[in-house]
Amino acid sequence: MSARGLHDAPEQSRSGVTSSAAANSGIARSGQGSATACANIALAKYWGKADRTLNLPAVESISLTADSLKTETTVHFDSELATDEVVLDGAFAEGRSAERITRVLDWVREEGGLRSRARVTTYNTFPTGAGLASSASGFAALVGAAYQAAGLDVDAAQVSRRARRASASAARSVFGGYVRLAAGLPGDDSLAAEPLFPAEHWPLRMLIAVVDRKKKATSSTDGMERTRLTSPFYDAWVAEAPKYVEEIRQGLAARDLERVGRFMERSTLAYMASALAADPGIVYWKGSTLDIYHRLRLEREELGLPVWMTMDAGPHVKALCEEADADRVRALMHTLDANIEEVIEVAPGPGLQLHTRHASAC
Repeated sequence: MSARGLHDAPEQSRSGVTSSAAANSGIARSGQGSATACANIALAKYWGKADRTLNLPAVESISLTADSLKTETTVHFDSELATDEVVLDGAFAEGRSAERITRVLDWVREEGGLRSRARVTTYNTFPTGAGLASSASGFAALVGAAYQAAGLDVDAAQVSRRARRASASAARSVFGGYVRLAAGLPGDDSLAAEPLFPAEHWPLRMLIAVVDRKKKATSSTDGMERTRLTSPFYDAWVAEAPKYVEEIRQGLAARDLERVGRFMERSTLAYMASALAADPGIVYWKGSTLDIYHRLRLEREELGLPVWMTMDAGPHVKALCEEADADRVRALMHTLDANIEEVIEVAPGPGLQLHTRHASAC
């Protein structure tokens, strides 16, 4: 899509948004939109808010858009509906999940001058709410589909801004490849993510050892706020995070895996240290998480396997390596005496994609 709007052309550009058909205006007029977005995995972590109301991150982050972790969403504004209806992974959503989706729809309705309620159908190709960034892909796809359904001609930056209001990491899923989201300034609602390097810049691989598919007990939003309010290490984390970001940015530019991996691990352990020190402490890891981390680190330090690990707000271990080493890392994960339910391989993937009603998902 061109940087000017989401309905302009079928080609992908630096805006990060593509369309599966050149003429999407018919979908907009019909009140229906459909989009697919990929989750992203942070190489330089974001943890904590500078402004809770506007959902602005306290630190800058850099992520890899993960090609095989997808959310597919359809939004249909229908004047016959009395309330919004949301179906998530085949079941009607309720409670906080439904409320967050309705809030996004309300923002789009306000911008478009709409009154109609909406029917939303959304499906994740990977576990929801389990520490695999389903909120990032979910809200990026929701915002893109809702804007399309409302017939609003907005650019990728506006989609990213609006997605950020729902989930800060969702701002990054609007773009493909390697993506940057700056730290926010309290009161400034203009923050959007921006593409850093395209997917073809460096075809790295991330091998995800899925340890537990269950929904995590503490959401990322709640965990960040508890950390900010109670952890004696939170201020130190915020002060140190920019150093990791710059090292990772330079490492990506130079395709220096050791530099990227080293500071990715430092960013991971630093943010988690601040969370562990909260009151009560926030522990996302399982015993298997540490078993996998230690074994892979041992393989790197003693046997020279060039692999580095990261973990987000969940128990899964994500191992970063070159494409040529992916099979070796996967095989090693499968031999571990750990509770690994599945190993998912991801590569740098595309940004948000819009579809016609009759187009298949990406």
